[in-house]
Amino acid sequence: MRLVFLGSPEFAVPSLEALARHYDITGVVTQPDRPAGRGRQTRSPAVRVTAHRLGLPVLQPARISDPEALETISSWDPDLIVVAAFGQLLRPSILDLPRLGCLNIHASLLPRWRGASPIQAAILAGDRTSGVTIMKMDQGLDTGPLLSQRAVPLSPDETGGSLSTRLASLGASILLETLPGYLAGSVVPVAQDEKQATYAPRLRKSDGALDPAEPAERLARRVRAFHPWPGAYIDWDGGRLAVLAAHATTDDLPSSPGTLSVLEGDPVLATAQGTLHLDRVQPQGKKPMSGAAFLRGSRVFAGTSIKMPS
Repeated sequence: MRLVFLGSPEFAVPSLEALARHYDITGVVTQPDRPAGRGRQTRSPAVRVTAHRLGLPVLQPARISDPEALETISSWDPDLIVVAAFGQLLRPSILDLPRLGCLNIHASLLPRWRGASPIQAAILAGDRTSGVTIMKMDQGLDTGPLLSQRAVPLSPDETGGSLSTRLASLGASILLETLPGYLAGSVVPVAQDEKQATYAPRLRKSDGALDPAEPAERLARRVRAFHPWPGAYIDWDGGRLAVLAAHATTDDLPSSPGTLSVLEGDPVLATAQGTLHLDRVQPQGKKPMSGAAFLRGSRVFAGTSIKMPS
């Protein structure tokens, strides 16, 4: 069986490595190299780096539907295409190419959290479980029938980064368990329950803004969900203060939401319900530090207010 793999970030790497150990991968498609980081230096997707290490042919089209990309993928003559966080929607020209279809490794328990940011959405919503779904793709956004699923509990301190790492490993395992039955015809796709569908839209950097009009508990979940990307922050003192770790308490400060104070040696933010303790922060242009260390170096904090998100 000839297999083509589509993926881009670190989440996709364990699945690519697992497939390479057991199947004939004729080609890998990933996103183009792009500027990243503070220096905006060109960086390759993690999947490209892994594919080169494994000696696999790599294609990096701006759009997978471009004629040149379609021609190359067709020349690989895939029986099956496996997709993991590729980052582009697939049109029928790709979906209909392999005789066994296209399978997707999705980081949620579909139909909950269809879309681009299921990992962050689960944490932000306060879900107690998440998981991985192997599905057969159709033209919709994560609407195809299900082949297999596995759930994992979310820990109270779960972050977007830690959950992504766990689900990446789980996805590789469940994919290898599912493929033999799918190829043999004993694993039959099951339609999703549309009534249970929820959506996790693509995240923007601005989504990380902490709005004190929300309860502190939800803001603490936002900090965890958006670490390490897109990151949570407050606009304060003419700059941006990244909030890397925080926790909520039920204390209601005698000040309006958005006011900054010091409580038990911690920098805190008054919210509509409860108080958000800023456990670890990163001032603009500086290194990460504890909230207490930040206070020692801050000339003014208590009694000031953050700029409210628009």
